[in-house]
Amino acid sequence: MIVREVVNPPAAPTRGTSVSPVRFEHRDLALGIGTPTPRLSWQVTTDDPAWSQTAYEIEAEGKSVRVESDEQILVPWPFEPLRSRERVAVRVRVASGEKWSTWSEPATVEVALLKPEDWTARFISPVGIGRWEDPAPILAQTFSLRSDVTNARLYITAHGLYHATINGMPAGDELLAPGWTAYQHRLQYQTYDVTHLLHEGQNELDVLLGNGWYRGRISWRAVYGDRLALLAQLEVTYSDGSKESFSTGHDWSARNSNVLANDLYDGQRMDLRKRSEDAHPVEVLEEDLGRLVAPEGPPVRATEYLPARRVWRSPSGKTLVDFGQNIAGWVRISVDGVEGQQVTVRHAEILEHGELATRFLVTAEATDTYILPDGISHLEPNFTYHGFRYAEITGIDDLSIEDVQAVVVGSDLRRTGWFECSDPDLTKFHENVVWSARSNLLHVPTDCAHRSERLGWTGDIQIFSPAAASILDVAGFLSSWLTDLAAEQYPDGLVPYIVPDVGGVTVSAAAGWSDAATIIPWVLYQRYGDLDVLRRQYESMRSWVDRAASLTTDGVWAGGFQFGDWLDPTAPPDAPYDVRANPDVIATAYLIRSADIMAEAARLLGHDEDVTKYLKLADETRTAFARHYVTPAGRVLSDVPTVYALALEWKLLPTAHQRERAGARLADLVRSSGFRISTGFIGTPLITDALCTAGRPDLAYRLMLEKGCPSWLYPVTMGATASWERWDAIRPDGSLNPNKYTSFNLYALGAVTDWVHRTVAGITPTAPGYREFTVKPIPHRDLTSAKAVRHTPFGEISVSWSCNNGRFYLHAVVPVGSRATVELPDGSRASVGHGSYRWTVRVPPEPQRPVRTIRDVIDDPDLWADTIARFAAEGLGDDPATFARQLTRYLEFPAEELIWRIREEAHAVPEPKTPQARVSARVRSNRNVEPMMD
Repeated sequence: MIVREVVNPPAAPTRGTSVSPVRFEHRDLALGIGTPTPRLSWQVTTDDPAWSQTAYEIEAEGKSVRVESDEQILVPWPFEPLRSRERVAVRVRVASGEKWSTWSEPATVEVALLKPEDWTARFISPVGIGRWEDPAPILAQTFSLRSDVTNARLYITAHGLYHATINGMPAGDELLAPGWTAYQHRLQYQTYDVTHLLHEGQNELDVLLGNGWYRGRISWRAVYGDRLALLAQLEVTYSDGSKESFSTGHDWSARNSNVLANDLYDGQRMDLRKRSEDAHPVEVLEEDLGRLVAPEGPPVRATEYLPARRVWRSPSGKTLVDFGQNIAGWVRISVDGVEGQQVTVRHAEILEHGELATRFLVTAEATDTYILPDGISHLEPNFTYHGFRYAEITGIDDLSIEDVQAVVVGSDLRRTGWFECSDPDLTKFHENVVWSARSNLLHVPTDCAHRSERLGWTGDIQIFSPAAASILDVAGFLSSWLTDLAAEQYPDGLVPYIVPDVGGVTVSAAAGWSDAATIIPWVLYQRYGDLDVLRRQYESMRSWVDRAASLTTDGVWAGGFQFGDWLDPTAPPDAPYDVRANPDVIATAYLIRSADIMAEAARLLGHDEDVTKYLKLADETRTAFARHYVTPAGRVLSDVPTVYALALEWKLLPTAHQRERAGARLADLVRSSGFRISTGFIGTPLITDALCTAGRPDLAYRLMLEKGCPSWLYPVTMGATASWERWDAIRPDGSLNPNKYTSFNLYALGAVTDWVHRTVAGITPTAPGYREFTVKPIPHRDLTSAKAVRHTPFGEISVSWSCNNGRFYLHAVVPVGSRATVELPDGSRASVGHGSYRWTVRVPPEPQRPVRTIRDVIDDPDLWADTIARFAAEGLGDDPATFARQLTRYLEFPAEELIWRIREEAHAVPEPKTPQARVSARVRSNRNVEPMMD
């Protein structure tokens, strides 16, 4: 890269080429950014098919720098570092040879307070009020201003949650601020532009404090501190350049609020009647301001408002409301009340026997209560949130459907991925996963939104991170969380099961959970082109891999506690860890995966000695894995789909023969399950990819499109509006899973969404940030069309395809700066740059596989369906999964024996004496059958 200051302006801009406004770091809005050298990104649009960026010019505050480079994603800040509070407008233009684009519209970046000495404020806490059992306190200050205020910024954070108002108006639209971080290491503060809220004369700044994660009930009652506290600094600039600052200190006062109680799990109780409260003093606390950090990701906001779908009476006479969607958030009600009237709102994800199914809340009360004044009130909490679809509202006799709505709350992550196809259930499944992500990516990646847990389980987000990056912009969100992961990591490299680490539940290393330390940074690098995230997390990654390597014996990680293939559907409801996949196989496989990532990260960052070290570790562990867990014929210890998925996708099998046989064995296991899911958290993200690797995408599709229980689409058939924690959260008979730790809104098992984008739609990144990607949709007989849109750092990728009358139609859009390799079903290939493209090719006929064995019958969907119908007609049942399991031992047997083998399993009839008698009418008439007689 060559950098030089611009002296002479370049040639005139090229018509038809434009540049988007600059984006700073991973922030959509760059007010209060926490670095003096923010990296810059932009996108280019052009009607010039030959355009290829060769240089860019960045202008800020009258200075310009030209850089000879084709980079446009997270490029280095080219000027002197910015100072605290400094605000600059930046614009960019790009060149292709001698041709230049127009300038982008200016984008403004404003730096926050970068050093502890920038703060004149001190933490203050109320005296005499503000205890756990007291109402939530309000800390306040009044101040007088001149009439010529031109700029005002409020820098603010709290121990607990805060809600700040100036002259009665909210300082911003953020909710549940300052968010949840590892408070002992990092505490976020926010920056608000409050210029428009100030006026000449007396002004009042009120800050309501709530318990939140700092002092509230968090699962195992972990508490960061027993005193709520506020840090706030209001800086005002006048037209003549003079400044004033109003900071928290001894001159503030405190009073009780109308929030009588508040807790994230239990809800909020408010008395909205007007009351006068005496002022109390505050105490200045000595706190380390070096912990303060500006946010990297977006804040929590109200992202959507859902109208009520139905209001009715339950069997017990309670008023119930259905919002039609499982969400995280709360209920907003408009009511014309009378003084002293009490309104109570309870929440649940599901109904049971016509009433709220509150047993799944475990110990969370999830109840908001309001005591009303006379007149119209708008009721909603601000220091809690709930996971729910249904609400029970008491205290309003004539609740109208127009008077109630659900407020969707979550980190305001930009939607970046969409998918739809000709199968409405698969389309709905994808949207359900999006809703689960929106519900559980709330400051930290939580496991659920409803019960008394809501923790940042490392295993859940480890497996879901590729899917999350397929549908939402999680770059800043997850990079911030990874900083907490590194801060919470034990000195010996052990990674906690949950981050932030509360409750002290981590007892040992856990494969798949602790590996979030390596896998998530790698996902962020691949999807967003952010090499800096690898640099920042490198020591954390290395520390974890070294820790895992130290646990090996004879080259493999064996023994000790493991979560394993958590929630394998065969596990008992009360023992999700009692799974079939051998935990030592899983642990050793994850060690290899993390060592591979470490070697590649070391190569990218120039740590040559570490490249050698971790390549050696990966190679030696692969050899040990094969020695301990793999037979010469490719059987993997425990012989279940998850271990074969790991072995195939992470290249754990040394010989081609073993890989071929392992793929065949995985296919047989999927057949024998009747294409019902038989994997838990670990296997679920990999199994469809592994089937494709084994050359059987047809079986991957049948697994994906299966609608019996357990399967991905089964919840859709049962009315799910989000993805479930357990495969059978609702059982086929309509009963609910007996385990109270069951969520109807948890993203982990939706991790297959990434495969849907990569294989069904066909969009797969092959270079960081989608600079290069493949378009290779694999069509299937049960889908006639599919479409996906992906907003990448370079711009929008769009792929849509359809099949009709033996022809395959593909439309692809490639953004400027990216290049796509297109692979079509007829075997043809094309390499294309930016632009819009269409292809039409003939669809190769499906291979006509001879039906010689029972396996072949199962592989033919039409023949298998006819066979099931034959079974049903004979009174043997109609469940394909049951028959598939019964045929497990007979897959190599002749197709003609299928019927009597099922009868034999059912103890219905003895074995026929002649082979001719074994042949079903349907099998015998099939033109592909090659009879196999005794």
